[in-house]
Amino acid sequence: MRLFSVSFTILFLFASCTTLCRGFNITKILAQHSEFSTFNHYLSATHLADEINRRRTITVLVVSNGGMGSLLSRGFSLPTMRHVLSLHVLVDYFGARKLHQLSGDTTLVSTFFQASGNAPGTSGFVNISMHKGGVVSFAPSDSDLDTYTPASFVKSIFEDPYNIAVIQISTILESAVAEAPAEAPSAVNITDLMAAKGCKTFADLLLSTGDAAKTFQNGIDGGLTVFCPLDQAMDDFLPKFKNLTDAGKLNLLLYHAIPVYYSVQMLRSNNGVMNTLATEKKNYNLTVQNDGEVVTIKTPAGVVAKIVGTIKDEDPLALYTIDKVLEPRELFKKEVPPPAPAPAPVVAEAPRKAGKEKKHVPAQAPEPAPGPDQEPADQKAADENSAVMMIKGAGSLATATTVVGMLVSLTL
Repeated sequence: MRLFSVSFTILFLFASCTTLCRGFNITKILAQHSEFSTFNHYLSATHLADEINRRRTITVLVVSNGGMGSLLSRGFSLPTMRHVLSLHVLVDYFGARKLHQLSGDTTLVSTFFQASGNAPGTSGFVNISMHKGGVVSFAPSDSDLDTYTPASFVKSIFEDPYNIAVIQISTILESAVAEAPAEAPSAVNITDLMAAKGCKTFADLLLSTGDAAKTFQNGIDGGLTVFCPLDQAMDDFLPKFKNLTDAGKLNLLLYHAIPVYYSVQMLRSNNGVMNTLATEKKNYNLTVQNDGEVVTIKTPAGVVAKIVGTIKDEDPLALYTIDKVLEPRELFKKEVPPPAPAPAPVVAEAPRKAGKEKKHVPAQAPEPAPGPDQEPADQKAADENSAVMMIKGAGSLATATTVVGMLVSLTL
């Protein structure tokens, strides 16, 4: 029974790992193919890459550097470029095999552009058509099929079945709707946002400390996540802050921002050590953790702060309020608990009086050593817990398989 129970646990953990360990990064996928470097660059510049990586079951239609020339020659702004490229991200999985097995003349597929709400009416879809000789073509739904020359399937670049497919097509998908001038997002004043939402003390320190406010403001376009201590926490910390050097004050403020956009959902699924705006000068790392819906930020100096509110969460800026000031180890040593009190002195036993004999207590027989089927409970738990932690940290199917083999050997 014990072997059956452990074996069932092994299978469950193995299946969970094969699902949870999956993930993809479109930037890294395309970085292995230099012929798509321009397309890859604009996915990052328009922040579409981050959205692609957060999704599952999608298809990215990529175009070579040469094919991007016609798009770049039109001088579109980044917001318009984002609309055009979002038309190349299908919200369904279409690997090469599935494309060539499509039934019917045309399949209408939704895209990121349509899902964004920026595509009016029924625009923002892509028609996928199968032609004689196995030729597969792609055309925006708002194009005139009588005059429009559709793009055609070239080859498959990368496929993770039912998760992501990266397919090369011959040309950019041209759409008058997607190419229409798009308004640039309104400028955001990050210190004004903070001051209006309970972080005025922190905002004032940014404005009065070197180029801290400028560094935060300039970091927005590239993606920025800020953890802003509420006024009460910051006011209590001011005596410590005033004792820091000018460089220390600047680094402490920069320590409260990560140079990447993370929504709350992303923070809950991307636990671990992260760099900050101060990292380029020294280590200045912090660790993001979560307990259910609660997200905490822990510093090596021993401070654990909790996200208690959201000021703004819209790519490329996420601005959260926290209940404590984050103290980096580089500026504050971790507090060491006081040593345990010394044990009480041993009192010598008083001598026995003459004439009294010591009562004989028969010695108990030692417990038999556990046999091969009687593994000590604490050791068994430690072994199984170690195996579970290794499976959780497994980065690939091969690693998970090795760990499962180790666990099976422990049960035999």
